[in-house]
Amino acid sequence: MGEKVVAASFGLSDRQHYRGKLQQCLAGLERLLAEQRFDRPKNLMGLEIELNLAGPDGMPRMMNAQVLERIASRDFQTELAMFNLEVNIAPHRLGGRVFDRLAEELRTSLAYAHRKANEVDAGIVMIGILPTLARDDLISANLSDVDRYTLLNDQIVAARGEDFALDIDGVERLSCTSASIAPEAACTSVQLHLQVTPARFADVWNAAQAVAAAQIAVGANSPFLFGRELWRESRPPLFQQSTDTRPPELQAQGVRPRTWFGERWISSAYDLFEENLRYFPPLLPIRDEEDPKRVLDEGGIPRLAELVLHNGTIYRWNRPVYGIDDGVPHLRVENRVLPAGPTVTDVVANAAFYYGLVRALAEEARPVWTRLPFEAAAVNFDQACRHGIDARLEWPRRGRYGGTTEVPAVQLVRDELLPLAAAGLDAWGVEPADRDLYLGVIEERCKRGVNGASWQSRTFRRALDDGLHRDAALAATTRRYSELMHSGEPVHTWPVGLPEPARPPA
Repeated sequence: MGEKVVAASFGLSDRQHYRGKLQQCLAGLERLLAEQRFDRPKNLMGLEIELNLAGPDGMPRMMNAQVLERIASRDFQTELAMFNLEVNIAPHRLGGRVFDRLAEELRTSLAYAHRKANEVDAGIVMIGILPTLARDDLISANLSDVDRYTLLNDQIVAARGEDFALDIDGVERLSCTSASIAPEAACTSVQLHLQVTPARFADVWNAAQAVAAAQIAVGANSPFLFGRELWRESRPPLFQQSTDTRPPELQAQGVRPRTWFGERWISSAYDLFEENLRYFPPLLPIRDEEDPKRVLDEGGIPRLAELVLHNGTIYRWNRPVYGIDDGVPHLRVENRVLPAGPTVTDVVANAAFYYGLVRALAEEARPVWTRLPFEAAAVNFDQACRHGIDARLEWPRRGRYGGTTEVPAVQLVRDELLPLAAAGLDAWGVEPADRDLYLGVIEERCKRGVNGASWQSRTFRRALDDGLHRDAALAATTRRYSELMHSGEPVHTWPVGLPEPARPPA
């Protein structure tokens, strides 16, 4: 969820003063870019995964504080609600057997966390939305006891001025309200970071936006919420609606939501930070004592604390990040598209697909974003969220005549995007064994038409056909998912349905 803050109350002038400080920070960023003060290329990638806590019955457990106390590792942190954790993996240099090393670190960390959670009758479940979550689980009383979350909830609720309306029409329809941002906590994701130079930032961000739909199509893993089967990837509409500071009147006026795909291709990282200040009022107007101009005049590197904090309250699916490491500033593209899970192998395969693809597309002579309207990329994202691996996406035609055509996502991935991803991984210096293993997982999902969302839906439907009522079917699906997740075999190999001994009575 970003930077740590302490609880505070804000006066009428705080936002005005904060707005002025944000402009100072933006000017500082512009000067850093102009003076070329940023870090040199290091080919660094990073990974964060948000996790759920559930018991042996498949039901959520509101006990992240107890579990974190037992884990006792800085790699694990709290997340928004008491049934959430987050694991952070140290940055890796892209190349060699990086994905095998990453997989081994993840398996070790998650297995250890799962053992510790078992000590308090809970377990780690890596899934986009826990199918057994109920509306009563997602209330403000179940937010983690962290000042930032309390303050963020209070400010978003105050900005909206009324209950949040959740309305998602998919396989079934969910329509309800919430008095807090707690439903956002249902969304657990994988966040992929890539450190880039300012000169490459726009190309990498544009490439990431262009392929976000393909990522969702092959990686969807969030079909259920509050007992309803909705979109194949229900996180994006849920996240947008549960953090939406706009009452219906502002939505009708076209005011932009804080959870946002965007509206244009960019030419600089500055474009995104500037948009964030221009379009979005601050939620947490907490000022830092630093004077960015004075720090720069004295030869230092400013923290730009207000800019960083404000940026963390705007939930772009590909977000710009400013950071400082060893006294040197850097920029990252944070890819927030993917749901957590299903397995470590699947997560690493998704990462390999992303890092290879953005490298290849960012270096194309005729970049895809010069041939694909941004509006088409946004529609693609929506279609992939709705239909997952069965989505159809608009993509530029090959050949001399140009234009775009609609194509099944699995065909686009297999015929065009996987070869590009392979070339991109080669350019990073990734070993062929790693490249072929993890991109092979993506290829098999496309061949079999299977990802986490399709497996969950089919298993749930099979359980209903076998006579279980809805809640029991969701719980049984969750238990079976957790069992197979911890087995480690990728989701395209999972048998559909429940094993006979595991079926509880209807």
